[in-house]
Amino acid sequence: MKFNRVLLKLSGESLMGEQGYGIDSARLNDYAEQIKEASKMGVQVAIVIGGGNIFRGLSGASKGFDRVKGDQMGMLATVINSLALSSALNAKDVKVKVLTAIRMEPVGEFYSKDKAIEYLKAGYVVICSAGTGNPFFTTDTGSSLRAIELECDVMLKGTRVDGIYTADPEKDPKAVKFNEITYDEIYNRNLKVMDLTATTMCKENGMKIYVFNMDKYGNLIKVLKGEEIGTLVTA
Repeated sequence: MKFNRVLLKLSGESLMGEQGYGIDSARLNDYAEQIKEASKMGVQVAIVIGGGNIFRGLSGASKGFDRVKGDQMGMLATVINSLALSSALNAKDVKVKVLTAIRMEPVGEFYSKDKAIEYLKAGYVVICSAGTGNPFFTTDTGSSLRAIELECDVMLKGTRVDGIYTADPEKDPKAVKFNEITYDEIYNRNLKVMDLTATTMCKENGMKIYVFNMDKYGNLIKVLKGEEIGTLVTA
């Protein structure tokens, strides 16, 4: 086994599947099945999921929403996605806890590091929702923070692309994929892997990032087994 404890960052947009908005039940089921398999392998899995399929604070601000209110709406969108994933995991008999960065019992328990680690050690999948609980921070930063706090071996960034490229492979057919890249190269090449705050946090705390295509069924297990199907970010 390559990893003991991981932070899995899921994209809210990926939850839309082919729908263009909201939550696609087939995609949700795919995610839940792979997470169940990871848990059965004995890997401790913490999850942070975005909210872009429902509401994105930054785009809300560009449409006239107050930025703080917009970001708070985005945080609530991540809670909705977390509850959906929790429900899908429950249906597969996976033990799961939803922890929220903002108090909202009984929707979820208020997040604390000690509580989250206790649940992970007890075999629960732990979904950390509502970002950092603060405006002006993305869920990428939220996932970096949780990965570092929870002493994870790696942050797995599940996207719809199979790694990091020299340019956007969906726009540039000549883009070349990296098997491994440093944080500094990401800065210097101005690659849009995560926002700068999230990348800097990982760099300063030595948190490795592994970027892979989560939308292809079975890829999560391949990553956990050590197959090199994505891009590793290290110092």
